[in-house]
Amino acid sequence: MPWTKGDYPPSMKNMEVRTRNKAIEIANALLEDGYEEGRAIAIATAQAKEWSSDHPDHSGDHAVNKHSQLESNIHVVPNDDEWVVKEEGQDKPLYRSGTKATAVEKAQKLASDNNKSAIVHRKDGTVEHSYNYR
Repeated sequence: MPWTKGDYPPSMKNMEVRTRNKAIEIANALLEDGYEEGRAIAIATAQAKEWSSDHPDHSGDHAVNKHSQLESNIHVVPNDDEWVVKEEGQDKPLYRSGTKATAVEKAQKLASDNNKSAIVHRKDGTVEHSYNYR
């Protein structure tokens, strides 16, 4: 049975929310691959804790406020001769880059760290890709 953010193994109840969500994602993937439930939970918990230490929570950073952390996405948009990473609904960029690839990489990291989506736009403003980390 796949787990969700509201229905997960009791052993995950005391985990930090973002780490637990990652553990649920990993455990569900392992179940799909045929792992036994108990083994999937153990592996997912260990890998999620490792992921969490490799991807620190930047929610306290000045660029991401509490309200927007819960509701907004991260966008990569063109701005003159550069690419900027912006939080949805905010005017001030979180990050500026001369290359789209670098901006996308930064946006994916921010979105992953904050359980958001990273939305990448083309030069004309239309959506090219979307990466969901919720």
